[in-house]
Amino acid sequence: MENRDERIGNTSSDPQLVNRHGSKKSNEVQEEENHQADQLSVEQTFESQRVPSWQEQLTLRAFVVGLLLSTLFSFIVMKLNLTTGIIPSLNVSAGLLGFFFVKTWTKFLEKTGGFGSYLFGMSETVAKQATDFNDPHNIKNPHIGWMIGFLFVVSFIGLFSVVPLRKIMIVDFKLTYPSGTATALLINSFHTPTGAKLAKKQVKTLGKFFSFSFLWGFFQWFFTGGDDCGFQSFPTFGLQAYANRFYFDFSATYVGVGMISPYIINVSVLVGGILSWGIMWFIGNKKGDWYSEKLSASSLHGLQGYRVFIAIAMILGDGLYNFVKVLSRTIISFSKETRNKRNEVLPVVEGNSTAIAPLSYDDERRTHMFLKDQIPTWFAVGGYVIIAIISIVILPHIFQPLKWYYILIIYIFAPIRGFCNAYGCGLTDWSLASTYGKLAIFTIGAWAGAAHGGVLAGLAACGVMMNIVSTASDLSQDFKTGYLTLSSPRSMFVSQVIGTAMGCVISPCVFWIFYSAFPDLGQHGSQYPAPYALVYRSMATLGVEGFSSLPKHCLQLCYVFFAASIIINGIRDSVNKKWSQYIPLPMAMAIPFYIGSYFAIDMCIGSLIIFVWQKLNKTRADAFGPAVASGLICGDGIWTLPSSMLALAKVTPPICMKFLSSSTNAKVDAFLGS
Repeated sequence: MENRDERIGNTSSDPQLVNRHGSKKSNEVQEEENHQADQLSVEQTFESQRVPSWQEQLTLRAFVVGLLLSTLFSFIVMKLNLTTGIIPSLNVSAGLLGFFFVKTWTKFLEKTGGFGSYLFGMSETVAKQATDFNDPHNIKNPHIGWMIGFLFVVSFIGLFSVVPLRKIMIVDFKLTYPSGTATALLINSFHTPTGAKLAKKQVKTLGKFFSFSFLWGFFQWFFTGGDDCGFQSFPTFGLQAYANRFYFDFSATYVGVGMISPYIINVSVLVGGILSWGIMWFIGNKKGDWYSEKLSASSLHGLQGYRVFIAIAMILGDGLYNFVKVLSRTIISFSKETRNKRNEVLPVVEGNSTAIAPLSYDDERRTHMFLKDQIPTWFAVGGYVIIAIISIVILPHIFQPLKWYYILIIYIFAPIRGFCNAYGCGLTDWSLASTYGKLAIFTIGAWAGAAHGGVLAGLAACGVMMNIVSTASDLSQDFKTGYLTLSSPRSMFVSQVIGTAMGCVISPCVFWIFYSAFPDLGQHGSQYPAPYALVYRSMATLGVEGFSSLPKHCLQLCYVFFAASIIINGIRDSVNKKWSQYIPLPMAMAIPFYIGSYFAIDMCIGSLIIFVWQKLNKTRADAFGPAVASGLICGDGIWTLPSSMLALAKVTPPICMKFLSSSTNAKVDAFLGS
């Protein structure tokens, strides 16, 4: 989708702008004009430039570049999903890369997300780790055919559900949608002379660190020619720390993620890692008492069960608290806005004026352009009904335990939940799609029952619900971006449909590369443990079996951590901002309970880099920090593609590099000397 991108060609590369007669302006004149330009609104600045029609905003170049960028970011997001599950906002990365190549937003993020959670949670690999309900009725192994079919069936309906509400959300209630607004400000700033020059420098910086990160990924792979080789073998805090996955593995991806993630996220992960280490050490000493010594390391009836279910308790506590908070704010704000809109039609007693405040020039022009190319309501409603019917017919053939009436109930209530999520996201920038997905796991799983494939039915229902609800909030964010950049809603909707279709093909293909290249994908302790896959499957198990599957005293510990998550969130919201920034987030603390803290130190190092950089030069750190982080993430992430190809070709690294303690090294030297 193109709009203001054509305006770049009118900017000058010279610090002093050249006038139409070819002579350079004096510094005094230039400063005065710059001052006057600052006084103009955004739309007054671009007033003289024609806004392309919605058909002109859709170009082949845009979709080709969108395809390339979506493939690039699919590898990055897939890697993050299958390792830690922490995914930062990549809007800045996409915006910087798309600065020279027109950016089309595709839905690869949300499509890729399911492969690390509910979709892969259906597999036999994860089911064996869960030990319960690993019969054929509750297993659906990944296959590229049914995954593409499933995504095509469920991914488009969310687009139609939110279209009739776009005017209410954007124009009437003027919801902020912070991420959508930030993206629009980034796009608008690119197409001013100053912003264009800064963006070029940012892209150049991104390219440098992209190259460094890619080569660093190759360097790390080159020296991992063995099962126990590589930089991740460096036990920073001793063998005990290494055994608990508490080490620094020199990952450019996680350093980059730490640079763009808020400090509190990184610190929360580190605190959660330290806390989980202590608790797991205590429970580990109860082996033979609380759980059998004969159980495998992956059994959910042993130590692994405590890891997973304590993490689930913290995630559910955090999700429930934020669900109630956002939903209550949504209801209160919606009621208030509805009353205000009702009162606006009444005249004010004094004079002939009305209560309607006059629109600014920017809002007037943006509203006019936003409402010019309408998408008929009948088209949106009809599209929703048709896709719902198709889903009701097809999905039971893909997932036999997912009966047609389960899907019908989901689609009846989905628009209401989609509206709540989109409205709440507009207020708080917080999407509760995963919470609605978990709700579907428990309700549909319990409804289906253990004997009728309840685990598989719950996970499939989770995927259906998450696709609808997340698309509603994502598209609303994009409509806000389009409103602020004078992009036609019609062109945005068409580009969303095409981008979603791209994501339905690209994401399964990317996942299939990972699945085929790494045989230990999804196994605990592997390079790609897919932590949320087991978490989501364990939730489905709880939904159909109840608490009887938990090991001894695990339920009591879950109660404690569930309550602790709610209390910590309550304290964060009750104290002022000065102190709340030091209180950790339970959701982030929960992750290391299952997969360890090996990525936490990397992320904290990223935070330290940004912190020191901002102390030395805050302006440059704010301008180029995201570019450096994006380069580190993209380079290391895209290295996954050639490394996967090498793995598929059975090519192994030629050298093994290993870090040993001095005592172990002495033994090795003595052995070699003999």
